[in-house]
Amino acid sequence: MKRSDKRILTTHVGSLIRPPELLTFLRAKQRHEPYEEAAYERCLTESVASIVGRQAATGVDVVSDGEFGKAISWSQYVVDRLTGFETRPPSEGRDPYAYGADRERFAEFYAELDSRDGGARGGDVVCVGPVAYSGQAEVQRDIDNFKAALKSVKAEEGFLPVAAPASAIPDRKNEYYKTEEELVHAIADAMHTEYKMIVDAGLLVQVDDARAAVTFDRQVPPKTFKQYRDWVAMHMDALNYALRGIPEDRIRYHVCWGSWPGPHTTDVPLEDIVDLILRVKAGAYVIEGANPRHEHEWEVWKKVKLPKGRVLIPGVISHATNVVEHPELISQRIVRYAGVVGRENVIAGTDCGFAQGPFMRRVHPSIMWAKLEALSAGAKLASQKLFGGTKKKSAAVKAAPAARKKAPAKPARAKKAAAPKRKVAGRRGR
Repeated sequence: MKRSDKRILTTHVGSLIRPPELLTFLRAKQRHEPYEEAAYERCLTESVASIVGRQAATGVDVVSDGEFGKAISWSQYVVDRLTGFETRPPSEGRDPYAYGADRERFAEFYAELDSRDGGARGGDVVCVGPVAYSGQAEVQRDIDNFKAALKSVKAEEGFLPVAAPASAIPDRKNEYYKTEEELVHAIADAMHTEYKMIVDAGLLVQVDDARAAVTFDRQVPPKTFKQYRDWVAMHMDALNYALRGIPEDRIRYHVCWGSWPGPHTTDVPLEDIVDLILRVKAGAYVIEGANPRHEHEWEVWKKVKLPKGRVLIPGVISHATNVVEHPELISQRIVRYAGVVGRENVIAGTDCGFAQGPFMRRVHPSIMWAKLEALSAGAKLASQKLFGGTKKKSAAVKAAPAARKKAPAKPARAKKAAAPKRKVAGRRGR
């Protein structure tokens, strides 16, 4: 895994907005309508080549295939690659995706958000038999398309995102295994095949695990904070089992508080689970950091030591707002992290994927690229501050009117009042 030993490298979480021509085939697949398989495969190969090329041209150093090979969402795609599951019509009663303390407090807002997102959910996914991996052909296709695309660009590295055992097929039902823990470890055992195939092909594997943090909002209350931590710890152990034998420096572990643009007032604080995150045997931790509900948590790394040899990939731009961050702000965020964990241990990233599935995106495609351009420009500014070199401003910064304004004269020096120490709020007793 490359490090920022000469300059600040850039990357993102993985999922990018799909092009219209690819969506035509994916829509037919989801609706079980007829389509030409050969034409779909050609379109997929060409779409991956195009998205990889554009990432490199935008200045992204560590690129992905955009998750274009997944016909369903970032977590539900596993249904197509594991045996032992069947999909049934949605059961009556509460939507398993539509609950939690944040939703209860802001019910009217979420009703509007769900209506804009479509409001419909898929069927219930039920485990009815032994779980095993059966998606070797699909993951090999994704590997081949991605590696072919990488040959034509100048990128530092490439990674493929996958689902963690805690996040694979969320809200699934179990009718086969004796306990939920037994099912989780069966999924972990099966997913090991996918993880290993990616790394054996010379790529980085990124394990996506939004459910680890999101589940707090859905469990506490009625469960206690300790019960929630025990739940997370069990899944971390299962993930480490799934990653067995894979070199740590080929693994990225991604944690966020969910992709939706909501209030997030009941998110679990990073400081309350950071020890469990670091329990995962990964070379890099990809953690949300630009979300205004969590941006302050860069200070957690003042108290928590990043393990030796590990890399932190904080989100320094958001995937969930159409406001394009200024490169100077991005630079400030990067420099803050570098100040506490070391510049060589920071790679600039995004909070989450720009598309949670083929048909769900958080910003317009043009804004996605503008944000990634700003990320690259911000990383260049941060590199100048952290590594020295030319002070010439990037084109992106020159274009910003605010950057052209002359700085006001400094006021006379005054004694600085000591800032009160601030404690990060938590919900431990909830």
